[in-house]
Amino acid sequence: MGRTAYFCGMSNPLQRKFSVRASRMRRMPLMGFLFAAATMNLSAQSPVSYVDPYIGSGGHGHVFLGASVPYGAVQVGPTNIVKGWDWCSGYHYSDSVLTGFSQMHLSGTGIGDLGDVLIMPYTGAIRTTRGTQEDPVSGYGSHYTHRHESVRPGYYSVQLEDYGIRAELTASERVGFHKYTFPKRGPSHIIIDLQEGIGWDRPVETYIRLKDEYTIEGYRFSTGWAKDQQTWFAIRSSVPIREWQLFDSTAKMPGRELKGVRVKGVISFAKSPGVVLLKVGISPVSSEKALANIEAEIPGWDFAGTAGMATAKWDKELSRVTITTHDAAARRIFYTSLYHTMIDPALFNDHDGAYRGTDKKVYEHPGFENYSVFSLWDIYRSCAPLSTLVHPDRVDDFVNSMLAIYRQQGKLPIWPLVGNETDCMVGYSGVPVIADAFLKGYKGFDAHLAYEAVKASSMRDDLGLKYVKERGYIPSDKEVESVSKALEYAVDDASIAAMALKMGEQKDYEYYHRRAGYYRNYFDSSIGFLRPRMSDGSWVTPYNPLWANRDFTEGNGWQYTWLVPQDVEGLIKLMGGDDAFTAKLDSLFTASGSMGENVAPDISGLIGMYAHGDEPSHHVTYMYAFAGRPWKTAEKVRQVMRDFYSDQPDGLSGNEDCGAMSSWYVMSSLGFYPENPSNGVYVLGSPLFDKAVIHLPGNKDFTIDVANNSAKNIYIQSIVLNGVKSNRSYLLHSEIIKGGTLTILMGPTPSPDFGTRPEDRPKS
Repeated sequence: MGRTAYFCGMSNPLQRKFSVRASRMRRMPLMGFLFAAATMNLSAQSPVSYVDPYIGSGGHGHVFLGASVPYGAVQVGPTNIVKGWDWCSGYHYSDSVLTGFSQMHLSGTGIGDLGDVLIMPYTGAIRTTRGTQEDPVSGYGSHYTHRHESVRPGYYSVQLEDYGIRAELTASERVGFHKYTFPKRGPSHIIIDLQEGIGWDRPVETYIRLKDEYTIEGYRFSTGWAKDQQTWFAIRSSVPIREWQLFDSTAKMPGRELKGVRVKGVISFAKSPGVVLLKVGISPVSSEKALANIEAEIPGWDFAGTAGMATAKWDKELSRVTITTHDAAARRIFYTSLYHTMIDPALFNDHDGAYRGTDKKVYEHPGFENYSVFSLWDIYRSCAPLSTLVHPDRVDDFVNSMLAIYRQQGKLPIWPLVGNETDCMVGYSGVPVIADAFLKGYKGFDAHLAYEAVKASSMRDDLGLKYVKERGYIPSDKEVESVSKALEYAVDDASIAAMALKMGEQKDYEYYHRRAGYYRNYFDSSIGFLRPRMSDGSWVTPYNPLWANRDFTEGNGWQYTWLVPQDVEGLIKLMGGDDAFTAKLDSLFTASGSMGENVAPDISGLIGMYAHGDEPSHHVTYMYAFAGRPWKTAEKVRQVMRDFYSDQPDGLSGNEDCGAMSSWYVMSSLGFYPENPSNGVYVLGSPLFDKAVIHLPGNKDFTIDVANNSAKNIYIQSIVLNGVKSNRSYLLHSEIIKGGTLTILMGPTPSPDFGTRPEDRPKS
């Protein structure tokens, strides 16, 4: 997901080639992990030991690097000076200068934001600006190297080379825990800079005060991607704060508290303080709540114990899937990918449950854990379905969080970010997530409210929906990204139709089923592509399916012709049957040519015109199975896993997008993928591991045993599910959650029987 051309205003990052492969040494923080293992009785083979958070921190991955706990509100980590699009998370592996440690970061997004409550320790004279890339110590910045940097899930450390300070970070759900070890020389300082963050937003009002000699509190209100972000904080120090100075930008101000736009507070020590610990609580409600979060989550000063606990939390969540493989790199990629799927959505409430809604009202006792940072256009495809298998205990809270937003703003969220609706990307992509949960039997939310919400979101007039209702298509001359919007709406409407059918709403089912088929109104049979139309119904002319133009969101006609996961059979029929469909799909992977001047940098990870670096292509490799050619799915899935995922910093072919890129790998490496994101059908591909076990609630396991698997034996020959042999090329969610064993036999050549007959093919 990007929106880079429209929001960030950066030059095309594909023109900038980062070579991070020059440093090929393993960067696993072994000593740090062994320390945590000894503290929390983790074994050296625990899943968390295989996670390398550097993966995706280079190239165009944009992943968060730092310390957090699964789905935590806090992601505390280092912040570089932003130099372009690839610094959306605030950090890039190619960098060597940092300006501090922010409490909140995004992970893998195509737009930057957050970076709130920047804290930086330094030595020497007081400096209140951040320094420059060329001369970091002209301010409070510092050089650092990866040789003196260590990271594992729940822990980060780095040596600030210009000051001789060792900085260590860990976290609980709502508290960042900092440990600074100063050199013996002095004087020393710690700046809390409310003006600076990552650099994508700007402050509009900031406030800080020294409450007592151990406690600081304040807030930062800012505008950026989140137009009205309100973050409150509280800081507890392990040492008394004797020297406290306030600055409005660079102007020194008197007193113990200060309100303004560019407020900064500096703690100073005439002599080296040795070790200073800071606990930084954040809250969407108040500084008092932030302080209460500290008292509830990290009441003591045991940094090592807190770090060990954070790592143990990650190990518990990662242990929900265990794999057996001789491929060490694939194991690292798998568990790092699974780790990436659990950074977001992020908690957006206090320890007592209170949160601030999109209506800016405070909800004290909502009855659920409230979450934000839903990259819905990206995660509805595979990350959200993955959570129904791996984190079923959180699904109801995810849905309740979205339904609360519906109540507050009158429509389901599109891209909610810390109490703000960004309206980023196309479609009402919360609908498939909610429908999927409902259809899979989740009952921890109000189904009638959910049904009301999905219908209300689909019946609006904005963003081209008026034309969908009136004409069955969106005219190109009336709405930008007309084709992409209409196709995403059709996917969403199919989910509503499925909900309506299960709820016995026959008229609604018929209406939304018809709308789910509106993709047909874009199919030009004379050229075999989906094509934009004008208000009078005529085709847009001239038209070249290679062009990435205003009718498509981060893509072109080649890529969007396949965005029909809700009705693959219907698309096959439009294209003339199995053979014609297969030939056309084959050509996608060989097509070439210029995509025009306005091509988005998100269109990356190319095989022909297939673009794995952006989510609209993610389901496409699995479409072959619907035409009875599952071996072609196997070939392409293995190629994507091999060519577009690695265990290096540039190991992702596109933006991580809050777990979207990684969830494709997690599910595909296990051997299946949800083509239709809300019908509970998983299409089989080509499993990567010899054995995988999904640990389910109720002490049940679903085991995938793969016989005769290798880099050459990529084709499924047959499957045996709980003792019953089958040639079908799909699984049902209902089968997996019962537990049991799926045995898959692999071979070096395609099977003439597996998945070829119509009755053995998946149904969308």
